[in-house]
Amino acid sequence: MTRAQTHPGWTIRRARKRSRKWFFAGLGLAAVLAISTAPLALFLADPLLTIRDPIGKVDMIVVLGGDGPSRATRAAGLWQTGVAPRVLVSGDGDCYWIREAMVDQGVDRSAIAIECQSGTTWENALFSSPILKQMNVRSAALVTSWYHSRRAMASFEAASADIRWMSVPVEPRQPLEKIAFGPDGIQIMKEYPKTVWYAIRHSLGLESTRIPAPFPSREART
Repeated sequence: MTRAQTHPGWTIRRARKRSRKWFFAGLGLAAVLAISTAPLALFLADPLLTIRDPIGKVDMIVVLGGDGPSRATRAAGLWQTGVAPRVLVSGDGDCYWIREAMVDQGVDRSAIAIECQSGTTWENALFSSPILKQMNVRSAALVTSWYHSRRAMASFEAASADIRWMSVPVEPRQPLEKIAFGPDGIQIMKEYPKTVWYAIRHSLGLESTRIPAPFPSREART
């Protein structure tokens, strides 16, 4: 062994190099597992992540922001067929856009209420709860993406347990093999850990219950 090899700095560099090798080996294994399990995860997304209920009349349609165009169309169709006389749009990203899209599709503007402060699924449910209570809602249809419907339903049933919830999700727009290589495929893969985390958090009572004071709507500020 040379003198350079006995230097502490050389030992540290060697340890770091070995650590990097293990890191990249682990990363490669994780990638292989992810690729190999992705087809199975996509195949099981419908039975594991989706809730569909028979469509019946309710007091309110609640549509969540996130995938605005498809959800707006689904909610507008339900309103037009008389499923509910009122609609609540929930989500800080595109609540105004969804409302306008629904109006463009024939929904009466006066029938649409908005909640524009929530940024997560749990906040959708939590921040919508006092609005639904104030409007004396006893039954509601929840509109979101099909693979998001189970987590969304669990959140709304927990936040508004006195309301009878009905899941009417947006259905897949493409065959499974095309979904796998599109943006929905990525969202489906993300939905599994999110669903597990929401279930753990709820069982441990870690969910936030703080509801912020409502801020003036865009219309009130202009």
